[in-house]
Amino acid sequence: MNTAWVQRLTPQRLLQASVVVALVTMALKTLAWWLTGSVGLLSDAMESVVNLAGAMFGLWMVTIAARPADAGHPFGHHKAEYFSSGFGGISIRVAALGLVWAAVHRCANPPALQDLDIGIGVAVVAAALNGVLARLMLAAARVHRSVALEGDARHLLTDVWTSAGVLLGLGLVWVTDWLWLDPVVAILVALNILKEGSHLVWRACQGLMDEAMPEADVARIRQVLDDWSRREGDTSFDHLVTRRAGQRNYANVHMHVPGSWSLAHAAGQRRALEEVISDTVPGLVVTIELLPIGIEPLRVNGS
Repeated sequence: MNTAWVQRLTPQRLLQASVVVALVTMALKTLAWWLTGSVGLLSDAMESVVNLAGAMFGLWMVTIAARPADAGHPFGHHKAEYFSSGFGGISIRVAALGLVWAAVHRCANPPALQDLDIGIGVAVVAAALNGVLARLMLAAARVHRSVALEGDARHLLTDVWTSAGVLLGLGLVWVTDWLWLDPVVAILVALNILKEGSHLVWRACQGLMDEAMPEADVARIRQVLDDWSRREGDTSFDHLVTRRAGQRNYANVHMHVPGSWSLAHAAGQRRALEEVISDTVPGLVVTIELLPIGIEPLRVNGS
């Protein structure tokens, strides 16, 4: 997918689109359930309600995350996106438990289904809408490094798999007339939703606990530092630590230089290195602490 084109698809615009699509698919799936009486389609419609709530909450959190740093939040508001991912995970878990409860009650005495051809067609259209939007959102999430966007996209993909499972079950009911397949498929889909919800909650918790940057990005930073040390010869680096905060990444490292250097020369070297690292890992906020060779700062609690 064209990166330049995806760059224009901001998280705010895509989450606004997600709200609209959630309203449309919720209406379509509710119509499909009303036409057929399928508990599987009811479960699909209930997840669309959760999609709507998640998209609205995600849009709110992305708006907060975009606010500039202020006196109360000197490092910005980027972590607000993790609340969106956590909210989405918790909400779909709650919805999944409700689906299990509804489906179990239908297993003993599954009702007759009707108008399956029309209901399945309507559900397919709704699933296609979610699938297209989820693909766009995942591509944009990688470009913008947006946790909220990724969380909503994976939520929509879960919805697509939910719809696929429900449609498979309804197709088998249509062919075999085994009515018990409808609630059984609904239960299996709900279990998959529980798994996906747990994954989203875990991602949010890891982000709020200052999870390190991806290893690939850390390796690129280390390569820059190694190349710099080999080229300059009289500098060395240690204590590289990184963390993620929504769309922003942070790195801290110690730069050891000869004590004979002037402060101006050392600061100039640091500035040049910061520019190289920032060009290598776009969007990174890097802090380099200058130290004379042989001097280590006081470490607190073994950090």
